Amino acid sequence: MQDSTTSREKILKKIRKALTHKSNQEIGDVDKTSEIFTTSEEPLEIQFATNFSAVNGRFVFCENETEFIENFDFIAKDNQWENIFCLEPKIKDLLNKGNIKFSDKEQDLLKTDIGLTLCECLVARTGSVVVSSKQASGRRVPFYSNFHIVVAYTSQLVSNTNDSIKFLKDKYSNNLPSMISTITGPSKTADIEKTLVQGAHGPREMFVFLIDDIHLI
Repeated sequence: MQDSTTSREKILKKIRKALTHKSNQEIGDVDKTSEIFTTSEEPLEIQFATNFSAVNGRFVFCENETEFIENFDFIAKDNQWENIFCLEPKIKDLLNKGNIKFSDKEQDLLKTDIGLTLCECLVARTGSVVVSSKQASGRRVPFYSNFHIVVAYTSQLVSNTNDSIKFLKDKYSNNLPSMISTITGPSKTADIEKTLVQGAHGPREMFVFLIDDIHLI
């Protein structure tokens, strides 16, 4: 026991000495600009689709908005989706064009199963969706529904997190949203008895419908 206590005291003394005496060694400047990941040659939409699918996301590519309406209507009917909720004016216009029933009434938010939102941008490297409080959907819709459906455009694709921050700064200048959140796949946890549960703290499934607005023929 004596040897153990002595060894512990020696270690603690070394720690105290290190904390009170600064090293004379110069560390130098930290390189914050160089890439730490290998640059991919794949187009951003393929990178995003691959990485988003890897975190259990469901990805659907649409050549245009008409194809989005057709794809969403088919998937909604095939999965018997009900209680569709949307606050985004742009998506509401598309749903109305397809005669797809939805609600935008505040009192229906808590009982909604399917929540449709836009996003700020998509991060290809991590397969992440960036949302903010300045969207019409606000802070709640992306997290209240059982199924979170994101409608995005290829012009919103960025390579990495740093690019997403630049994207937001270019968009909002000095008036950034009060809440910016990065969502990587559906909600899941293994806190309870180390059993993986999907949808514990938010949507149990997440879809991204990516509409091409760059490579239009």
